[in-house]
Amino acid sequence: MSAKATAIASQKEYTLELGDTPITFKVGAIAQQANATVLCQLGDTVSMGNFTVSKKPRDGVDFLPLQVVYQEKFYAGGKIAGSRYRKREGRPADDYVLLARVIDRGLRPMFPKYLRNDIQMFCTVLSYDFENEHAITSANAANLAVAISDCPASGPLGTVRVGMIEGQLVLNPSCEARKKSDLDMFVTASLDRIVMIEAGANQLPEAEILKAIEFGKKWAQKIAKFFEGIQKEVGKTKFELDAPFENKEAYDYLKEWMLPTVNKAIKDKLEKLERRKIMTDFMDGAEEKLKEKYGEAGDNEELVKLYANASDLADKVIKSEVRRLILEEGIRMSSRKVDEIRDISAMVDVLPSRVHGSALFERGETQGLTTCTLGAPGDKQLVEGMEGEAELRYFHHYNFPPFSVGETSNRLFIGNREIGHGNLAERGLKPVLPSEKDFPYTIRTVTEILASNGSSSMAATCGSTLALMAAGVPISDPVSGIALGMISDEEKDQYVILSDLQDEEDFGGDMDFKVTGTEKGVTAIQMDIKIKGMPNKVFEEALERARIGRLEILKTMLKAIPEPRKEMSPFAPRIEVIQIDPDCIRLVIGKGGETIQKITGDLGVEIDIEDSGLIFVTSVDGDSMAKAKEWIEGIVAKPEVGAVYDCKVVRVIDGVGAIVEFLRGKDAMIHISELQWKRTERVEDILNVGDEIKAKCVEYDQAEGKTRMSLKQMTEKPEGYEERPPRRGPPPHRSGGGGRPPRR
Repeated sequence: MSAKATAIASQKEYTLELGDTPITFKVGAIAQQANATVLCQLGDTVSMGNFTVSKKPRDGVDFLPLQVVYQEKFYAGGKIAGSRYRKREGRPADDYVLLARVIDRGLRPMFPKYLRNDIQMFCTVLSYDFENEHAITSANAANLAVAISDCPASGPLGTVRVGMIEGQLVLNPSCEARKKSDLDMFVTASLDRIVMIEAGANQLPEAEILKAIEFGKKWAQKIAKFFEGIQKEVGKTKFELDAPFENKEAYDYLKEWMLPTVNKAIKDKLEKLERRKIMTDFMDGAEEKLKEKYGEAGDNEELVKLYANASDLADKVIKSEVRRLILEEGIRMSSRKVDEIRDISAMVDVLPSRVHGSALFERGETQGLTTCTLGAPGDKQLVEGMEGEAELRYFHHYNFPPFSVGETSNRLFIGNREIGHGNLAERGLKPVLPSEKDFPYTIRTVTEILASNGSSSMAATCGSTLALMAAGVPISDPVSGIALGMISDEEKDQYVILSDLQDEEDFGGDMDFKVTGTEKGVTAIQMDIKIKGMPNKVFEEALERARIGRLEILKTMLKAIPEPRKEMSPFAPRIEVIQIDPDCIRLVIGKGGETIQKITGDLGVEIDIEDSGLIFVTSVDGDSMAKAKEWIEGIVAKPEVGAVYDCKVVRVIDGVGAIVEFLRGKDAMIHISELQWKRTERVEDILNVGDEIKAKCVEYDQAEGKTRMSLKQMTEKPEGYEERPPRRGPPPHRSGGGGRPPRR
């Protein structure tokens, strides 16, 4: 038997009924040099999860080196996409970076905190049927791959997507169904607890959010339970890790040295950098302090190891004291109460009105400058991928420069974190934006984080609301956001929820729970945790605390600007909307785009045309816009019999008449008999090329597109005038063509 046949024969297939749809997992046949590979199929959507872990820990890192890569392949959707010159897939689009973060945030807390081996998860979409979502096949392929690998990790995990359509919760709704959904929520759960939540909602009440979380948990745990059986059957034996370094005697010695100062630094109202310096000095000085007790290490391996871990022991002292003060005394950074929000300030118009809208939002030491820019419909962002093309009308960009935390860095461009934080603010604002029909602008908000001490993504959300209102965007409701944390002691079944996270509470805490919303309800949720899962009772309390907190923040925001401005900045473009017959679009565009290019070039306006015949004229100059509107309306107007038009003579036909142009490019015939009431021998006696005249429409054949004009009927018929038979000549002129003289 060939190696290929052996591999196929060793493949195992497992199927689970997920709602009304079977979901199938295959292991053992492909990519066998990866630590674990899983194929997941839902309908005709197929994703592959490839998990690899390095043999040795990486030196010099103090974090879990996990990387999740989400790969879209154009072939999966039957597409050949890309530019004319480049057809290979490039950097993943933002949507796929965000899906990678969803998978990462579920897996990360499952690994031991002291694991330092490089871990890489590749999620590749191999086939997409446009009905069953690849996010679910990819996430669960990743979840199962980790479960059956030899890398130590808790779990297994299951992931589902939850929608709400007409008040009914829906499991794993299709892309088309999600367009009608008031909720888009990812839930990842282990056998007993929820691990990750990511959601966008259309101002849903907290009670509805809780129902959706419980619904998602039930189905995610069904998948996790199914994976548990597969893991027992084909899972590899987990390799053993060296236990994390511990030395109680050295720890207690450092604690005695550090604690009085650390305790005071936590309780005192210090600025972030001042407090951080105190903590850093202790961590940097821990090795020397231990040497005072134990002496130089020399060849003593135990002391070498102790001194190498001295900084970590000092960090543990700090984090332990932060947690103890919160759990035992209810005291947090700067002696804040657990539900106390730092001082907030908000202002608008911090930049000149050439920036269409601007706002500065501050919460404690976190400061964000947000701008709002309005553009033409043609400024929409075009996104291309295996799912085809899509247009983004609103987008938020978040920037986190190193100076915002008092540091330097050679990483000057955005990373996955910036994309994730920007999307969270964008998702939080989308439900309150006006429809494109009511407000046809493309909208971009940008947040520059100028200083950070926790919850900068929520500063971006609040700043975006203020900037949108300052720019005159008629949002339906203002949105605010807040980040909550949690400190817990699982052995004592004790936890404390913290409103408005800052520095060490974030780094040393167990949860980062961000919620955005209006007075009516929730618009977005993002939950990350550092423990193995969250008990159900946490969510109800956290959502209620978030509701109270964001409404408190909203009061301060509305003092800066109580409602969207009625007028936009004088430097913001204005948009005129014109509806024309779709059959006339070709007339506005002209041959080879000649007409539309002339309008935009001569008047300096932007013109966007939809297939429905909707035309958007954008300009910062009202006079140019009015001229462009008149021009377009002239092009598509139908001649009216009896109406008088401004005409220009473009051609004279000897003995027959003249061809005139009217209504921005339409042609008509003025027969020689219609030039004057008396007999005309020569057309040139009355009209010459270039003459600008007024003439009356006396005949219009819509079917043939022929128009006749009259000059003489602009005046009263003379008394005693006798009608004479007209000279023989060509038929009425067809609009858009030139006349042709009769043969002599």
